[in-house]
Formats: sequence, C-alpha cells, structure tokens
Amino acid sequence: MRKILLFVLLLGLVAAGLFWFGVFKVADQSSPGAPQANRSPPPAQAPASSQAVFPSDDQALLRAADAPEPRPIMQAQVVLERLGFSSGVIDGKEGRSFTGAVRGFQQANRLEPTGRLDAPTRAALVRWERIPSTRTIVIGEDFARGPFPGPLPREPEQQARLASLGYADLMEKLAERFHTTPETIRALNPDPGFAPRAGARITVPNVGNDRVAPNAEAARGWVGTLISLGVASEQPRAARIVVDKSDAVLMVYDAQDRLVAQFPATMGSERDPLPLGEWRIQGTAFNPDFHYNPRLFWDVSDSERSVTLPPGPNSPVGVVWIDLSREHYGIHGTPEPRMIGRTESHGCIRLTNWDAARLAQMVRAGVTATFRA
Repeated sequence: MRKILLFVLLLGLVAAGLFWFGVFKVADQSSPGAPQANRSPPPAQAPASSQAVFPSDDQALLRAADAPEPRPIMQAQVVLERLGFSSGVIDGKEGRSFTGAVRGFQQANRLEPTGRLDAPTRAALVRWERIPSTRTIVIGEDFARGPFPGPLPREPEQQARLASLGYADLMEKLAERFHTTPETIRALNPDPGFAPRAGARITVPNVGNDRVAPNAEAARGWVGTLISLGVASEQPRAARIVVDKSDAVLMVYDAQDRLVAQFPATMGSERDPLPLGEWRIQGTAFNPDFHYNPRLFWDVSDSERSVTLPPGPNSPVGVVWIDLSREHYGIHGTPEPRMIGRTESHGCIRLTNWDAARLAQMVRAGVTATFRA
C-alpha cells in the first residue's frame, strides 16, 4: 500500500510540473479570447493580442550605409512620424501636411522653421538616415480575416443597423495599419494583378513606434485597436495642447513645455468656426458609439431621425472621441484620412485614426486645450 501511495504522489508531482512549465494548459476563462456570457464582441475587427501584428525591427532593417534611399520624402515622413511629427498620410509627397511636420520638428529642435528639408534640418535628422522608407511584410491569416462588408451604406439609418462600422476590405485595413492610402500601397507593389491576401509578401511604409504593452488600457477593445493601427501604447505625457488654425495642426507640449508631437488636423468651417479660446479635456471614449443628431448639423434636414451608430474605424468620429469642455466639441478620428487638412468640419478637430489614437495615449482629463487663429 505504501508503494502505491508513493507512486500516486510522484505521478501528481510530475503532472503538476507539466502544468507549471506549460506542457499542458488549462483554458483561462478570463482571457480575451474566452467565451463569456453576455460579452460584447470587440469592435473594429481588432485583434485581442497585445503583440504587434507586424512588429518593426529597426536594427534588422537598417539600410546599408552606401545604399541610396529611393524615396527620400517618404523616408523623411517615416522618420518624422516616429519622432512624433506626423504628416498624416505617408505617401511620399510634399505638401502642406509634410511642410507642417518638418516645421514642427524644426521648432522642437530650435531650428529655423522653414518647413523645408534644408541643410540644418538634414543634419539634425542624420542619425536616422539609415531607417528605410519601406519594408516587406507577410500578411497573416488573422490580419486578413474579415468580415469585410464592402463599402458602407451612406445613410445613417442604414449604418445604425450594422454590428460595426469596420473596414470595407483588406486593402483599407492595410492602409490604416501602415498610415497610408490604398493608392500608395498599389504604387509600392506595381505587379500586374496585385491584390493583398493572406500569405502575400508586400511592401509598405516603414512605420514604427508600435509596441503595445500588455497592461495597456483595455476598454472596448482599445488594445486591439492600437495594434490594428500600429500605435504604441506608451507615448509622451501631454501637459497642454494647442490647436492652431492658421497652420492646421494640433501641437502637444509636455510638462517642461517642450513640443513633443504634432499632427495635421481639420478644424471648423465658415458655418461652424473653431471656438477660439481655452478649453479643457474632460475624458476619452475609446471605440465610441456615435449619437447622430440631425439638429446639430446645419447641412442636414431636421426631419431625419436621430440614431446611434456602432463603433468602428469608419465611424464619423473614427476610433476615439476626446471630449472637450465646450459642449458638443471634441477631438476625434476620421473614416477619410487622406482628407485631413483638406476639408472642413462641423467645428470639431479631426485627425487620422492613427494620430487620434496616439493623442489619446498622451492626454488625460484636465489637460488644457488652447484654440488659436
């Protein structure tokens, strides 16, 4: 009997060791992927993992010192965005948003704010000159998995019937993940018949700064949204922000009053002007529902019904709403990133989804928001 008891005891210890070292694994019912009663699905087709979908490895990707950079403007956009100075859409083109990003970097580094890649600016950027403009990725099955419902219906009442306002197709999802446009991805992959799919190797802008910490904010699928957008959870802490109408940018300052980030923005219109003055951030809603009220829009008939639209990257407010002390005003994302800085808004401040997500990681309730002409 003693031998039998000893054998049973040893068997139990071995099994415990196997469980401890992960040979066997018990399903954790509190994990993101575990089914739970009355659990809402994460919006915006976001993966639940805290690991980057396409992790960047700058050391492995550095361009050879004697190799020329074939896309110098895109390379500058990539580096400036990594440093916090966004051009919005990375497309390799010079324009107002790129000029603003260069000017922001110059101001932060006490250079003459010319908005051009002049000699002093190139000298300040030289330490990052071997970061290439693009890299090759393999599209994973999880990332390529939909649902992709196609173009969304235009009418709010029809949108309100959908489960989420997600990406229309895989190309749109890729463009958002790499902070660019479908047209740019096609230009970087000019093979006839190119179409993204699971397992395909494609060239994309070399965006970085995409690590999401396991303890990041998890409300309403936010961790998955950060991963889907390639936005790191750890960002500089904002002490104040400034929205500048003349330059069409939103600037972020830290506690030492250093300019640490800048994003191109759409703000106001003739009918809904930017409310100049000093306001405060009151809170942040991740992957918010959007309460569509026709009475708040001068260009919409009051006869239309008020409806609540589901969350998603193609929501009218994108993936995040940063609420301001001015009633009905906020800072938010957009379903049309290429139009940032090129169109008008109904008074709110609109950023690309990835820039809005990055800003959301920087601000807290109580941060001052100064709106100036």
